[in-house]
Amino acid sequence: MKLPKVSWPPRFLYGLYERRLARELKPEKLPGHIGVMVDGNRRWAKLAGASTASGHRAGADKILEFLEWCRELGIRTVTLYMLSTENLNRDSSEVGALLRIIDETLTRVGSEGSMRVHPVGALDVLPPELADKLRGLRDSTADRTGLHVNVAVGYGGRREIVDAVRALLEDADAQGMSAGDVAGELDADMIAKHLYTSGQPDPDLVIRTSGEQRLSGFLMWQSAYSEFYFCEALWPAFRRVDFLRALRDYQQRQRRYGG
Repeated sequence: MKLPKVSWPPRFLYGLYERRLARELKPEKLPGHIGVMVDGNRRWAKLAGASTASGHRAGADKILEFLEWCRELGIRTVTLYMLSTENLNRDSSEVGALLRIIDETLTRVGSEGSMRVHPVGALDVLPPELADKLRGLRDSTADRTGLHVNVAVGYGGRREIVDAVRALLEDADAQGMSAGDVAGELDADMIAKHLYTSGQPDPDLVIRTSGEQRLSGFLMWQSAYSEFYFCEALWPAFRRVDFLRALRDYQQRQRRYGG
């Protein structure tokens, strides 16, 4: 379905507004790590009278556009919530189409010469071909120094914490430590070291589109002190001006870390 064109005066005014927002941002106060819940593809498709797969493809195009915005602004790390473990329980035909679109999107992201791709999720729940694709991109882009892109595919926040604790216990067992030894030494840093994002800074800002105001298990451990921004726009309709508003809102807040 062909969407109606926006007449030139609103587009022209939005351009002016967008440039003003960009000028107001302070580069030294931009978030270093942004988590994004790319929500609303199916609703966008329904409103457009298009197929669900078309909505997911529009969302994939928006991901590439969004990463370019981040790169232009000098954002260092982005985590994209692309597919949860719960999403895998949807209708098989929809899941199959979505997995193909994710595969294509990963190829496009990996082809961007400077971006480093890091899988964030339980690869064992994914089709072997997609899991291999993620491992391959992780290895082939590991030496890149540009935008670090975490792709949360087959991701669940509870599963991540369980996997971290399991890995911690396996490491302890390999070192000959007893359960009592682990209990006596256990602290938050020991668990954090085994998370999917081990060694990375926690997200400063988490954005969710589509008007939903919940985490849905996204980066549950890492987002303890993140700032949250909820946007009404459906993900395929998320504009650069919406992103700049989120950044402006972030910069206007006084961050607190529980002290």
